[in-house]
Amino acid sequence: MENQVDKLLRDGEYHHTDWKYRRRFLRFLLRSLAFTLLVRLDRVEGLENIPQRGPGILLMNHIGWVDPIVLVHVVPRNITPLAKVEVYNYPVIGIFPRIWGAIPVQREGVDRRAVQNALEVLKKKEMILVAPEGTRNPMLQRGKGGFAYLASRSGAPIIPVAIEGSPGYPVIRYSRRWRESPIVVKFGRPIVYREEYQRAGREELRRLSDEAMYYLAAMLPEERRGYYADLAEATQDTFEIL
Repeated sequence: MENQVDKLLRDGEYHHTDWKYRRRFLRFLLRSLAFTLLVRLDRVEGLENIPQRGPGILLMNHIGWVDPIVLVHVVPRNITPLAKVEVYNYPVIGIFPRIWGAIPVQREGVDRRAVQNALEVLKKKEMILVAPEGTRNPMLQRGKGGFAYLASRSGAPIIPVAIEGSPGYPVIRYSRRWRESPIVVKFGRPIVYREEYQRAGREELRRLSDEAMYYLAAMLPEERRGYYADLAEATQDTFEIL
């Protein structure tokens, strides 16, 4: 996996031009094959909430393995997903993050290299995609603090993304699953942490993370909110809504 990380950067920096043409080709395949034959996307709401320029962190609930692929397809800007290292060893599926140039993340402990690579992408005013729970789950689990660290240090806005209907995909076109459970994607209004939290420590990062996760949970059906089910506990003291 070390080689995969090295390939993301050149001379210690992230260069979108290194990935431009292969990502364009992959988008073509997604549009012409995956989202024609294997994945039914019903609707996308809130695309106007994605900043047209500058850095950004897409914060998604993760209920199906196709979720990152769906977002790569629908987001009108270039995004670099963070993916657990195990994905790179999956048969067939593991090819996609390698070719796309995703950032591999070790889920145990603090993966400092993944953090530095993500900050480098944000520094180049591009967007990253984060699943804050670190794995798929039908209900929200308590979010890990890595995304809050990235947002507080970079000043990048967080754009919450609520996904519904993706478990079980891909499926054969016009199958029962295809008819009964199309995928819906909703983008919420961006939030940005207040200036006084730019150097937030561990305890503050926990608070920053939970507040953003409650903000995401409010966009989800009640049965998806999990750890963040009680919205009466939600506060918004650490961030502003853009």
